[in-house]
Amino acid sequence: MSSPFRADLHCHTTCSDGSLTPTELIARAKEAGLSALAITDHDTVDAYAEATEAAKKAGIILGTGIEFSSYEGKLSVHVLGYNIDLESPELLELCKRHQIRREERNRSILSKLARLGMNLEEKDLVTIGGRVIGRAHIALALVRKGYVNSTQDAFSRYIGDGKPCFDPGAPITLDETLRVIHAAHGKAFLAHPHLLPEGAKARKLLEKPFDGIECFYARCPRDQTHRWVDMARDRHLLISGGSDFHGALKPQIPLGASWVDEATFNAIFTHA
Repeated sequence: MSSPFRADLHCHTTCSDGSLTPTELIARAKEAGLSALAITDHDTVDAYAEATEAAKKAGIILGTGIEFSSYEGKLSVHVLGYNIDLESPELLELCKRHQIRREERNRSILSKLARLGMNLEEKDLVTIGGRVIGRAHIALALVRKGYVNSTQDAFSRYIGDGKPCFDPGAPITLDETLRVIHAAHGKAFLAHPHLLPEGAKARKLLEKPFDGIECFYARCPRDQTHRWVDMARDRHLLISGGSDFHGALKPQIPLGASWVDEATFNAIFTHA
């Protein structure tokens, strides 16, 4: 009897803030018994150059994806783009802008940490092979330098949203992010909505031209999952789901911890 179709549509590689290379991620997906995958690295699609061939060899169906952070006013909103054209000029330009924004933000965070006696250099951040360096790398460097006990500790005390050393960087709006994903012929999904501060804000956000909601996520409580599934259906939106796998940076979340079935996968990843 064949295993059921399971697709994890939210995972990261060393091209952003994951600890596995694209090839290693595909191998892990095979080990986990997954049928399909979408790599959603932050602000880059570089993983697909390597992952596409690895997926073919492993017999893993690979859908295209990316994750962008954006702002609606002062609210931080993460957006997943699926079934995107990897060569879209608009998409690649937005990736470049985000990468510049991250570099400038990182320098500001390092400066704020230094003022508190936690001295890190930019070279300390390249600790797990990432090409897009973000707060996760800063958190890991803080652990390795002995300034904090864990990456979670780093975020909760110093570099998480609103914490003393946080810096959001130059914001890119939600409206622009949605426009670029659609210009790349992709579908835009509201990522992990249960992490937003208020449900009412999520409902307001969904008045924007989203195509779907990430309803299944990591270890999201079942009652919250049902809430978002119901909201997606009421609004005639697509449903997605995934683990938000990062490997060593989030060791408590294995690949495939959350997934979607074949019908849900096919509704997102249309093929000509």
